[in-house]
Amino acid sequence: METKTVTVPDIGCGGCVRTIQNELGEMSGVQSVAGDVDSKQITVSYDSPASWEAIKAKLVEIEYPAVE
Repeated sequence: METKTVTVPDIGCGGCVRTIQNELGEMSGVQSVAGDVDSKQITVSYDSPASWEAIKAKLVEIEYPAVE
C-alpha cells in the first residue's frame, strides 16, 4: 500500500474534506482518505488499481487540485 500526503489549498471547511473523502473513497483501490482543514492537507492510502495519477486527476475533476 502507498500513502501520500498533499496540500489542497481549496479546502475551506469540513464539508470540503468530506467531499474529497467521499469522492476518492469511491475509487477502486483507495483504502483511506484523511483530511485536515487547518493544514489544508489530505492523506490518501491506496493500492492497485488506484494510482497517484488517477487520484490527482479525480481531485482536479472535483475542483480540489493538489499541490505537491
